[in-house]
Amino acid sequence: MEIDDALVRRLVSAQFPRWSHLAIRRVTPGGWDNRTFRLGDELLVRLPSADGYAAAVAKEQRWLPAIGPHVPLQVPEPVGHGVPTPEFDRPWSVYRWITGVPAAEAMPDDLDEFAGDVARFLTALADVDATDGPAPGAHSFWRGAHPRVYEEDVVRSLERLDGVIDTVAAREVWDAALGTEITAPAVWFHGDIAHGNLLLREGRLAAVIDFGTSGVGDPACDLAIAWTMFDDSARDVFRCALRWDDDVWVRGRAWALWKAMLVLSDASGSHDPEAEARSSRIVIEKILADAP
Repeated sequence: MEIDDALVRRLVSAQFPRWSHLAIRRVTPGGWDNRTFRLGDELLVRLPSADGYAAAVAKEQRWLPAIGPHVPLQVPEPVGHGVPTPEFDRPWSVYRWITGVPAAEAMPDDLDEFAGDVARFLTALADVDATDGPAPGAHSFWRGAHPRVYEEDVVRSLERLDGVIDTVAAREVWDAALGTEITAPAVWFHGDIAHGNLLLREGRLAAVIDFGTSGVGDPACDLAIAWTMFDDSARDVFRCALRWDDDVWVRGRAWALWKAMLVLSDASGSHDPEAEARSSRIVIEKILADAP
């Protein structure tokens, strides 16, 4: 299905005629799970790029208004809920535009300060009332569950990466996580705390976007940024600012390792396979150097 400006124009005109006069401009890069378009100067349209991402629409519509008032950073505000049509058979959303530069495009002025800000956001998010919140499942791609759900992925990646990385050390990191159990009460997690979803204004973290993989469960998946973006100093700041116990960190390390090995073993589906592979190798080296 081609998702382009013309399709967005037809959908908006049919379902939200009050916005039909607004200019439509594609946002690039616009994300993997959704195609993103500016609607005028103050709105944003997001359309799921595949059926597997469609469940996130209703979740964000339902829960972002409940989360937003209780966290210290700006989060997306839904203002329109588009319904499926014969031309586009998935739900879609209209949000208020959030001004900012993704941390993937511009590094924060102070990485330690940035790490502390991310930690404060995650702490506040975990304190939001989780009653009736969505448990981990296909909608979150199992973020919030125990990382053992991806054991088969890890076994395949280790086989493919034999001789490429230290697979013995990597297996030890993964096995350490398998030896833990989730015992704390379930809390809200974001599910994709990555530099593309963290917006900066004037060098400081100002907003967190894309709650498509969010839910209520184990917050370990949100700790992967400690190895994917932070240096040793920022990682220490991040850990000290969070209340999670050692087992959560062990699982967080495993989440970061799972994804990095998966991408390194097969980055063919990414926008820039060579760059993704290089980045993943660096992440794996960080994880193995940091592991006990």
